[in-house]
Amino acid sequence: MVFSFDDSQNLLEELRRETSLDLLGVADIRQERNTFQGFPAGLIEAFPLAIVVAVHLSTAVLNTLEDGPNLLYYHHYRQLNSQLDRAACRIAQEIERRGYSALPIPASQIIDWEKMMGHLSHKELARLAGLGWRGRNNLLVTPRWGSQVRLASILTNFPLQPGHPLQRDCGSCQRCLAVCPAKAIKREATAFDHSACYQQLREFSRTRHIGQYVCGLCVKACPGWVDNKNNQE
Repeated sequence: MVFSFDDSQNLLEELRRETSLDLLGVADIRQERNTFQGFPAGLIEAFPLAIVVAVHLSTAVLNTLEDGPNLLYYHHYRQLNSQLDRAACRIAQEIERRGYSALPIPASQIIDWEKMMGHLSHKELARLAGLGWRGRNNLLVTPRWGSQVRLASILTNFPLQPGHPLQRDCGSCQRCLAVCPAKAIKREATAFDHSACYQQLREFSRTRHIGQYVCGLCVKACPGWVDNKNNQE
């Protein structure tokens, strides 16, 4: 069965609503595939595109964070990852049922914690898809929800029209710098200290008895930019 761009986009929008996703975009990944890690040789060349999906974190849960992660945030984080993984699998299944290929990539599958790397960077694919830009906090920043989103991706050859990166950045906003307990966030986004962040996550995992490397403070500090007159303060 041959699908047009409109047919494909209509299917994705239907699946987005069905799986309660807040954002969905498409990225051309042909120039990004050489950064992917841990795939069998030759596999990813079959996938020129990535579908990137996102869900918004609960504002109420984020508001429970004070000086670090807590059990409420940890549980919420895990549940959103599960939601994203289920949605990615559902989308991949529907694409394969139509005769195309699709590979769902888990929301939070880290293969190198010290470098904070997974098989691929969901946030970079989201940037390429036009869902947001890379912030000083080393996270995706979306126009509506800031960094308060979780992401997953599906690699595919389904006929889709890719988006384009937004020509935006964080401007003069430095809220995340003030709240980072590791001082890993710098004024220049490219100067983010991955090692300091990793060490802080390890410490939180140990002292907060959470068992996973999460924090959430810079996420809470970045609530969204649309029509927000205070985003330059």
